[in-house]
Amino acid sequence: MDRENQLIERVRRRIPSRAKGLRVGIGDDAAVMSFRNGTEWVVTTDAFLENVHFLRSAHPPRAVGYKALARATSDLAAMGARPLYFLLALAIPPACTTAWLESFLGGMAAAARRFGLTLAGGDTTNYPSVVVNLTIIGEVDSGRAVLRSGARPGDLICVSGRLGEAELGWRLVQRGIYKQERRKKLLRKHFKPEPRLALGRWLVDHRCVTAMIDTSDGLSTDLGHICKASGVGAKVFAEKIPLVDVPHELRRMGLDPLRLALDGGEDYELLFTIPKRLAGRVPRHLMGIPITTIGEITRQKRIGLVGANGRRNPLHAGGWDSFRK
Repeated sequence: MDRENQLIERVRRRIPSRAKGLRVGIGDDAAVMSFRNGTEWVVTTDAFLENVHFLRSAHPPRAVGYKALARATSDLAAMGARPLYFLLALAIPPACTTAWLESFLGGMAAAARRFGLTLAGGDTTNYPSVVVNLTIIGEVDSGRAVLRSGARPGDLICVSGRLGEAELGWRLVQRGIYKQERRKKLLRKHFKPEPRLALGRWLVDHRCVTAMIDTSDGLSTDLGHICKASGVGAKVFAEKIPLVDVPHELRRMGLDPLRLALDGGEDYELLFTIPKRLAGRVPRHLMGIPITTIGEITRQKRIGLVGANGRRNPLHAGGWDSFRK
């Protein structure tokens, strides 16, 4: 068996790769999956790149494996889909084919089991840096997938969890001040995000959501995606945004909770809109996750941030943009 096939066999052994409905998995030219009547498949893809999304010198390989699958799976949560299968294309340098790979696979296997995903196939290659590309396949009842394009004027804007937590962790890693014991809890969401799969399905099942997206790029950017797709605007109340708790000494370093929440990505919370008449269907806590109403969809196609003084200023997209200079 050549070295590449040995690597593939190691991947197959470590990550769940057999499931009902997966007729042909790893080992052939392509996977074959049965299609269930009355459902639609939701398919997404995501790239996770060394020196762009993570640093090999700072991020444990187990965390890299877990997070790579978690962030890709979050797209299913944003549409209310149930996870089924995934495909993994992995490019790594030779130095990463031993201990690093074993730990990486352990993290991805833990994520696969937690999210209910089965590895159906993929590809491997030699490359100077680590490149992880994932294709995730889920299912949703026909016609029930929640899109970005359904928000209407008067709808309330809601968000799950707290915003800015993952960005705070990333800033600590970038500054090299993340190893102190007292700061490790601040890294949890950056190293190990949790896609809100059960929450997304609950919102779909209760038929109360008009548009939804996950906060992968930051509130200011992701809200803009909803507004553009729906042809609407929005006003967000700064005082209502659930902010990350930033310790005092870090605030003095310029880590502002509001900016982290507005422009920080990778929280993978759900940002969604609901008609006012249905607001009572969504409790303030769901499955232990706080749900906060932070604003309202408007007819005017502008996005504004309303401060404590009542003044409304433009909210520009300041979140993640791969091509921003």
